[in-house]
Amino acid sequence: MRGAKRARTGALVAAIATVLTGLAGTAAAAPSDPAVQQAAPAEIARTAPVQWEDCTKDQLRGVPADQLKLYSCSLYRVPIDHDDASLGSIDIALMKRAAKVPGQRIGSLFLNPGGPGGSGLRMPIAGDRYFRPQVLDRFDLVGFDPRGVGASNPLRCFTTAEDAADVQSQMVPVPLSRKEISGTLAAYRDYGQFCRRNAGALLDHMSTRDVVRDLDQLRAAVGDKQLTYTGFSYGTLVGSTYAAMFPKQTRAIVIDGNVDPQLRTNDGVTYDLARAQGFEIALDGFLKRCAEAGDKCAFSAGDPRAKFDELREHVRTDPITLPGGAKLDLGALTGAVSGALYSPDSFSELAEGLQQAYTVLHPSLQAQSARKGLLSAGRGGLLDLVPDSPYTGDDSYFAVNCADKPMRIRQEEVPGIAAKADRESPTFGRYQVFSDIAACPVWPAAKTSDPYRGPWRANTATPVLVVSNFYDPATRYRFGRRMAEELGNSRLLSVDAFGHCILGSARGVDDAAAAYLIDLKVPADGQVFQPDRQPFTSAAKG
Repeated sequence: MRGAKRARTGALVAAIATVLTGLAGTAAAAPSDPAVQQAAPAEIARTAPVQWEDCTKDQLRGVPADQLKLYSCSLYRVPIDHDDASLGSIDIALMKRAAKVPGQRIGSLFLNPGGPGGSGLRMPIAGDRYFRPQVLDRFDLVGFDPRGVGASNPLRCFTTAEDAADVQSQMVPVPLSRKEISGTLAAYRDYGQFCRRNAGALLDHMSTRDVVRDLDQLRAAVGDKQLTYTGFSYGTLVGSTYAAMFPKQTRAIVIDGNVDPQLRTNDGVTYDLARAQGFEIALDGFLKRCAEAGDKCAFSAGDPRAKFDELREHVRTDPITLPGGAKLDLGALTGAVSGALYSPDSFSELAEGLQQAYTVLHPSLQAQSARKGLLSAGRGGLLDLVPDSPYTGDDSYFAVNCADKPMRIRQEEVPGIAAKADRESPTFGRYQVFSDIAACPVWPAAKTSDPYRGPWRANTATPVLVVSNFYDPATRYRFGRRMAEELGNSRLLSVDAFGHCILGSARGVDDAAAAYLIDLKVPADGQVFQPDRQPFTSAAKG
């Protein structure tokens, strides 16, 4: 779900405009793919080194004064097309947080936050959120904005914010009527036309294969013979693709919140429908845990599952007015709930928001939330922009998804697929279809990009470390199991946890990852870990 890439913890409607996602694509690579190549050690000498410089104040915002000396930044030039230099080049924005104990430095640890379209430039600043202190002692943490993202030559389909607003305002998150459906599909066609007109040569070179070839060049440019990497969500596709394409250059890869690479890059429609089911599993788990929590969950009275279903079906045809005057329709409810499922820290507020909305349907309950305005926030808009104001966003999300993920359908088939998704995934199916599947059949680079589609066997010296939560909404646990199976040389660490990704929130996993990254100590397969804290509790469960 597209909005999900900006999910935040918080209240129900605070999450409405901030629901994440990631997925979509096209084109194919044979098993004898020439990009799957091994570089000799001499390639480091042939690769121009990164020239590190001082970061800007904006890049370093939030860094304590006594740590500023650890950071440096750079722009590193890579070709738009690694096989055709005539198309020109782009700059990849990098940030390094130097190892705290230089005398024990192992090398660089590259980071990717997912998305696709997530900015990884400032990830080193939050390094202590994800890694144990000994990892920060031994590695330079290197964050980067992938090509077309953020500070790395952002791919832009629009030239003005007004054009972007005109198109995007026609996209209904969960269209139900014939008018809403046709308007949303037409908006995606307009979006694609703007992209072909304005995005330039980069549009055809946004696949994960392109990102991975950049990453291999960056690895050599920082002086590392082999890659050490940690990737989250979509970043797990980057990591697994690297291990498959460059096994001999792979030292250690940790991937957390995993996609199913084979399914995602070969059957986008089936993948997205399976992804919607992952959100359904997470929602069902949330409602059951809420019932078990009793008074600690504001939505626990009665049957939370039945209450939620009643609320969803009501706003499907009849939006309700919440305290404060905000309207709650099906799109707002679905977006808010999907966003909140990304982080267990938001579960209590989600429960309060749901109870507040349910009370509107049943005024006799007179259940009032202790918090005011949980559901009063509206969507931010672009209504006050000055005419012809420059467009400052980027359109990398669909550029990557529609390059990687084949949608072998016509756009006219989307309404029928949405109807099927409604039956299989009643809360999130239609939302997933119109946030991902609907765009790619008319994406201008869907058939001209060059993605990597396998094989996925990772003939690496050290197994890839695959981490997966049981109740991850966006990258369901089944995807993690498939990632481990498809890579072959891997270790799966399972976590009995909610939320999207877990590094930094499960001490056992964090310790295992630290030993793996530093000493290449491979944990035993089949382990199940607990998070540091379970929803609606203050301590770890079990």
